[in-house]
Amino acid sequence: MAEKRKVIRKRIKAADEMKRFMADHYYQLDNAAKTGEEKVAWCSSVGPAEILRAMGFLVFFPETHSAMLGATRMATELIPHANARGYTPEICSYLTADIGAFLQGVTPLSRAYEGIESVPKPDVLVFNTNQCRDVQDWFAWYSREFDAPLVGIHTHRGVKDVTESHISSIAIQLEAMIEPLAEISGKRFDMNELKRVVALSRECSDLWKKVLDTAAAIPSPLTFFDGTTLMGPAVVGRGTQPAVDFYKILLAELEQRVENHAGAVEDERFRIYWEGMPIWGRLRAHSELFAELKTCVLASTYCNSWIFSAFDAEDPFRSMAKAYTELFIVRSDDAKEEYIKAMIEFFNVDGVIFHDARTCPNNSNCRYGMPQRLEADTGIPSLIIDGDLNDLRCLSDEQTNTNIEAFIEQLEEHR
Repeated sequence: MAEKRKVIRKRIKAADEMKRFMADHYYQLDNAAKTGEEKVAWCSSVGPAEILRAMGFLVFFPETHSAMLGATRMATELIPHANARGYTPEICSYLTADIGAFLQGVTPLSRAYEGIESVPKPDVLVFNTNQCRDVQDWFAWYSREFDAPLVGIHTHRGVKDVTESHISSIAIQLEAMIEPLAEISGKRFDMNELKRVVALSRECSDLWKKVLDTAAAIPSPLTFFDGTTLMGPAVVGRGTQPAVDFYKILLAELEQRVENHAGAVEDERFRIYWEGMPIWGRLRAHSELFAELKTCVLASTYCNSWIFSAFDAEDPFRSMAKAYTELFIVRSDDAKEEYIKAMIEFFNVDGVIFHDARTCPNNSNCRYGMPQRLEADTGIPSLIIDGDLNDLRCLSDEQTNTNIEAFIEQLEEHR
């Protein structure tokens, strides 16, 4: 058997700055929880964080915490503890891993940041069902556990074209949040402050898009696997100046790589688009596997989920309603297919990998014939791999690796 080529992972220098950003974020939350000097709001990852920041809340994102549980491979052992409370193994493993961790009194934050012993206690929990109904049930559990108020936005699903009626209905719900949040925060709502925060979110979003778009270069200066970690500030820090500052640093580094023709994958031969959630517990393994195959997984719908080009500081409520309803996950299959076709062309993609995540049907787009329709329309081959975002019991490493290797051989023949 031929000896495997040793893969050297090309380090992105700005990752050190990102680590400092994330540490500051979690230490600030921990201090607020311990001292009570600032109010803490829990928010779903594509929920109305801008409103919360504008009203003086520090914002904690449980989905990011769950991704950490997956990436540290803690999740699989914790999920059964939530199952014992009545949460079936078939629902979101972000939810079950996170509740399981809370029930066991553990958190990956303790491993990453000295002195942090638990997640911060919420003063309010705010969700948006634009992702799925699971966030509503997830946050409702914590609302009962902490006896904390729960506020939610209920979003349309299966949207082909975002219309005036969609935008108006969500904008009304966003505005209705102001009164209960003001009562909890003890601060009056300031429209100018909301405009300031939305402007920062838009700037962060635009920079994040430019970062991801650098992957259109040949060779690509970054991979999807880089993106899943570098997206941290775009998720937890949008609406803040430090997040904007970070992406300026990262973008400059990636643009320099493009200028120098420095690819993230040595001798890049094939370019892959990843559709669906990451398999958090296998990021490094998958990154190295594709690098060995001289294949760059360079773009994804997942990382693009924090691009909010509709944000407009002069019309905050309506533009937020539009941005949060334009999300890929909210849209109809027709709209999703047109989006993926555009991505295939823009990134000059050779193949598409669909991740069929067992516990995340809302982010699995391979169950109703989409891969076959896209391949017929574009001629670009695709592969479906079975797995999950957090529950590694749903994944066969041997089968996944074999299927990926065979797929790259197929691309070789296709070329």
